[in-house]
Amino acid sequence: QVCRKRRAIPSQLAIRQQQIFWADVGLAGAIIMSSLKIFDIAGSGMSAQSLRLNLVASNISNANSVSSSSGEVYKARQPVFAAELKGIMDDQNAASKVNVLGVVENQAPPIMEYAPNHPMADKAGYIYKSNVNTVEEMANMMSASRSYQNNVEVLNTAKQMILQTLKMGQ
Repeated sequence: QVCRKRRAIPSQLAIRQQQIFWADVGLAGAIIMSSLKIFDIAGSGMSAQSLRLNLVASNISNANSVSSSSGEVYKARQPVFAAELKGIMDDQNAASKVNVLGVVENQAPPIMEYAPNHPMADKAGYIYKSNVNTVEEMANMMSASRSYQNNVEVLNTAKQMILQTLKMGQ
């Protein structure tokens, strides 16, 4: 269960510090400083989707690999993502980055195929094929590619916003 602390009314000191900040950097500077977080957030998304695309490539390239035992066969790998929740509870930092928690192997059993003449066949005549579903991997690839492109578009939009803000001061 998640409990949120109720935000206290800012003290006079906090309000004064914020006024000093605004006076020092001006409106354009404050907008640019808050906009720079966009690059970190979109960058973390791009990094996560890049990892996802690398895993898809690995899965597809090993989809037809075989082995003589179920323990040695290639297993599909998927990334595990989570939102970075540190600092997200306050109103000044409502956005969160993507964290890569790790990579997990698909626990589906490998495909057993009877092929007694195959050089990799076990004593019973079976070979074990990877549990990679290429149709699923292609859909995953398209989704990761679109996500990556969307993060690039966020970066381009943020860049244009910052350039327009800087032009305000001219």
